[in-house]
Amino acid sequence: MTYSVKEIFYTLQGEGANTGRPAVFCRFTGCNLWTGREDDRPTAICAFCDTDFVGTNGDGGGKFDAAHELADTITLHWTRTAGQDPVSTAMRLVVLTGGEPLLQVDAALIDALHTRGFQIAVETNGSLEAPCGLDWICVSPKAGAPWRQKQGHELKLVYPQAGLNPSDLEARMLAGELHFEHCYLQAMDGIDQANNIEAAVAYCMKHPRWRLSLQTHKILSIR
Repeated sequence: MTYSVKEIFYTLQGEGANTGRPAVFCRFTGCNLWTGREDDRPTAICAFCDTDFVGTNGDGGGKFDAAHELADTITLHWTRTAGQDPVSTAMRLVVLTGGEPLLQVDAALIDALHTRGFQIAVETNGSLEAPCGLDWICVSPKAGAPWRQKQGHELKLVYPQAGLNPSDLEARMLAGELHFEHCYLQAMDGIDQANNIEAAVAYCMKHPRWRLSLQTHKILSIR
């Protein structure tokens, strides 16, 4: 399989339960909810995406013809900053994101990354079932999209979304339909972000199952 990657970079995780943890981000090209072209945004299922996942021209991006080639490149991004000492090696984390990474992530890549000592996290919209072997699954569902990955470590809801109410999701968890260890609200970016943050804070205060997720990488002006 050839893997198409927009960019690979080493940074701190900016969102959710792993906020502040060093990680290599591998951003795959392509998504099944939006083409990534601005002309198509008004009719996209996910019309509020704030990420460029088109093409393979980002830093560290490209086409990788084999899983071991991509895994080696990810490893290089870790070691050239964090080093190769036993402590650093034990803490290796890669975040597979997109776009929609599950369009490309397969058993061969998972095995190659595990062989190199990485804990593997994935950030998915939940419309595709995750393959076995992932160490951390973060699902960020989108209104109007199919929802097939109904369990994971982290549920991260971009808020507010018409058609996806956190109270409804909480009821589905209580009914045993959804299974997640952590539940986060993340204020939708854009011109109404300040109001969205205020609304997310208020909701979390009234509904303690939910925690607030801020995009700290944007606050800190890091990738």
